Amino acid sequence: MAGTPAFQLLRKIPVSALNLEVQEYRHTRTGARHLHLAADDDNNAFLVAFLTVPSDSTGVAHILEHTALCGSRRYPVRDPFFMMTRRSLNTFMNAFTASDWTAYPFASRNRKDYFNLLDVYLDAAFFPTLDELDFSQEGHRVEFAEAGNPESELVYKGVVFNEMKGAMSSPVSTLWQQFTENLYPSITYHHNSGGDPRVIPDLSWQQLKQFHARHYHPSNALFMTYGDIPAAEVQERFSQQVLGDFKAIDLDFAVPDEQRFTTPKTVESVYALGHDEDPKQKTHIVVGWLLGRNTDQHSVFEAALLSGALLDNSASPLRLALETSDLGTAPSPLCGLEDSLREMAFACGLEGSEPDRGEAVEALILETLQQVAENGIAQDDLESVLHQFELSRREVGGDRLPYGLQLMLSALTPAVHGGDPVAPLDIDGELVRLRQSIQDPDYIKNLVRTALLDNPHRIRLVMRPDPALADTEVKAEQARLRQQLAAMSEADKTVVIEHTAALAERQAQTDDPELLPKVELADVPRKLVIPSGFNEPVGGMPASWFDQATNGLVYQQLVVELPKLAPDLVEQLPLYAACLTEVGCGEHDYLAMQQRQAAVTGGIHASIRVRSQADDLTQSRASLVLSGKALVRKHGQLSELLHRTFSEARFDELERLRELTAQIRGAAEMGITDHGHVLAMSAACAGLSPAAALSERWDGLTAVRQIKQLDDALNSPTALKALGEQLAEIHGHIMTAPRQFLVVSESQYQDDIIMPLAQCWLGTPAGNPGNLLTAEFANRQSAIAWQTNTQVNFCAKAYPAVPYSHQDAPPLGVLGGLLRNGYLHTAIREKGGAYGGGAGYDSDAGAFRFYSYRDPRLSETLEDFDRALEWLQQTNHPNRLVDEAILGVISGIDKPSSPAGEAQQAFHLARHGRTPEVRRAFRNRVLDTSMADLQRVANTYLDPVRASIGVVSNEQQLDRLQLKLDRQQV
Repeated sequence: MAGTPAFQLLRKIPVSALNLEVQEYRHTRTGARHLHLAADDDNNAFLVAFLTVPSDSTGVAHILEHTALCGSRRYPVRDPFFMMTRRSLNTFMNAFTASDWTAYPFASRNRKDYFNLLDVYLDAAFFPTLDELDFSQEGHRVEFAEAGNPESELVYKGVVFNEMKGAMSSPVSTLWQQFTENLYPSITYHHNSGGDPRVIPDLSWQQLKQFHARHYHPSNALFMTYGDIPAAEVQERFSQQVLGDFKAIDLDFAVPDEQRFTTPKTVESVYALGHDEDPKQKTHIVVGWLLGRNTDQHSVFEAALLSGALLDNSASPLRLALETSDLGTAPSPLCGLEDSLREMAFACGLEGSEPDRGEAVEALILETLQQVAENGIAQDDLESVLHQFELSRREVGGDRLPYGLQLMLSALTPAVHGGDPVAPLDIDGELVRLRQSIQDPDYIKNLVRTALLDNPHRIRLVMRPDPALADTEVKAEQARLRQQLAAMSEADKTVVIEHTAALAERQAQTDDPELLPKVELADVPRKLVIPSGFNEPVGGMPASWFDQATNGLVYQQLVVELPKLAPDLVEQLPLYAACLTEVGCGEHDYLAMQQRQAAVTGGIHASIRVRSQADDLTQSRASLVLSGKALVRKHGQLSELLHRTFSEARFDELERLRELTAQIRGAAEMGITDHGHVLAMSAACAGLSPAAALSERWDGLTAVRQIKQLDDALNSPTALKALGEQLAEIHGHIMTAPRQFLVVSESQYQDDIIMPLAQCWLGTPAGNPGNLLTAEFANRQSAIAWQTNTQVNFCAKAYPAVPYSHQDAPPLGVLGGLLRNGYLHTAIREKGGAYGGGAGYDSDAGAFRFYSYRDPRLSETLEDFDRALEWLQQTNHPNRLVDEAILGVISGIDKPSSPAGEAQQAFHLARHGRTPEVRRAFRNRVLDTSMADLQRVANTYLDPVRASIGVVSNEQQLDRLQLKLDRQQV
């Protein structure tokens, strides 16, 4: 179906590999662009994006993204975005600020809901209210520490201000910002588009409004849609709601080419480290190059080929050199190609180094590149990189983002800079071209020379730890506030007090939610669709088979019940799983195995999992899952590789184990400030069920501390040898444990898959049922505070609750949504200034949990958790709040995943008693929940005296905390 007359159809291109057609349109009056991906998929997605080009680090684009969602012309309520999350069956809602674009995406399977959200998003983007009070709430403001007392100190508040304090607490975020600041010294990437907390207070409300007027215009807009709703239908809405109010304008901004260096540069910088942390082996060293434009798809694919050939796996020459070097502990997390910026960047380096090793690290990298330029890379290894391109292109995703949104984002990056948005979707021509190019042995040699060795636009960045920096930054912020206070007249102080009061009044006001569109409970499908499989043994072992639309891929999993192990071995299970697919097998060393994985699969990996049984929290099952995926033409090789990994893995390459442990440690430390709320909840829940106890030991801050201690100990050859022996002992037990298969593919391939799969496992002894792993567990209430290097806090409270199949579990799930929507969002985010906060029921931990994320407060937030329960019992609540909370839970239950992911989820949930019948019963009980149910379950299970507490914070904040907590150092 063609678009509306207001839009000119520029081209239609079928992309058979993705089972869709790309339709490109331009609005004749304003020049707005529309890219529609027509597909037979009811999970329809939308986004509108703008090229946004900040000229400083005030975070103007980021704060505007937040403030635009705080009310608009047609929807004059102060929080339409979060209100719509409660009135919708969306499968995704968010807004993104990138380095050079801002996007507002959503997805929904319900047509009514889709158009409801479309109306709200369009009005928010093009006609936002941009109220000054909303700007001060979302961006930044000063208040007196004691409300109404002009003699007290000034403090900064603001959601984005605290969000970016949390973001910049991460050394890797700081490293990336330092990297782009110096590689791009004169254009927008020099600045922090999210906002530097030291600079955010410089942004004015007027500047925010001017930025919107300049950037958020249809002439600078790119509309993108995906799914089975025709382009004409959404274009009618675009025209009715937005485009009729505008005429075309000439844009006066763009991202220019960076001025190229004539000689490489060296940069030194610092990042904050905790007082009690040893700065030894904490320096990051990165070497980076500026490459070509991302609007040239051939250049993008050449750069991706080069990056993959150098770094894709441990056998790749540059990664091998970095992993085996004693100049650092692990390759830098920045290693690889960054193609989201208009001019791409390539980076490589080491973490865990020392400040005086910068020159040596750079020499190692250049020497390795020179060797590649002289000797080339094996043809098979280059083919493996192209194989990864093909596999990732064919795979139908959707486990983290809706599949349609993934495709749109891949096209968005070149599109905002005037490139071809179809090229990243239709890559067959580029694959053919590259396959022809790599036939020439000199091709990769020349590519290394021209892109890297002969490219003078290079930096060497050495970022060392500074234990005094955090205090220095705090003192600088306090000095700035004291200076501001000293310069204030009495009238200025009155303005601050009045502004604070006005914001509090605005935050307390109750808007009419009926100004916004909504879906009703009557719009919710009564039945939950769950994939079903069938059982057919393989090689004498149980196997479950699912027929799913995987677009020519096959997914295999070997699921092993974890046997009873000695306590010291239980602690090493996560490390064992992480190493299992990274070591040698039989006569093949780990390098050969890495090359084999890249050649025939999309990756294999192993993980340790634990879940409570649906009907009994005291019973849990723990398993090892060995997973792999491949193009269906390589299914036999995938089966062979998984079998060899399981039956022949060896743990005698001790230096490899040392390298892997260091890499795992680095990743664990890097994730603390990104997932602090999850870690706080894990700590709070650890005493509430056996599964929660194991989860904390394997995935919580307890595990982070353990991997740090182990990594430090492995400097001893004796300890390293002992670790190899431990992992080998675990493997011996695993090989005798009961196991089964899971296979997901399209049905027409399954007869071909089963024979080679059975042949691989023929003669392999089946696992014997025996004593299985159980958690050593004693129910206990706890109050723990984990101390780490962070500028913000993460708070959690957890209450013992009920198992999944208990009749009160669904109401507890709904209760979390009601408390978040009705109380916690306002108290913790809007008033408290945290980036996020909420509550919910966790069926594995058997717990009801409260949390906050990137929070400037501690004790006040913990008190707000308790006040939320008082509010529930002491306030009359409209039925609307219950309906909205129910919609939120149903939206989460019904949210689609990838075809393979949905089958895997169905299989694993059923193993733990969450059969389709049990899951549907849970969902039906959610739909039948009443306010009386919510108040009853809260009164029954959420007694504050039974709560456990988990906090992640810094030393200074914990010193000021009045609560008695068990303090632990990460």
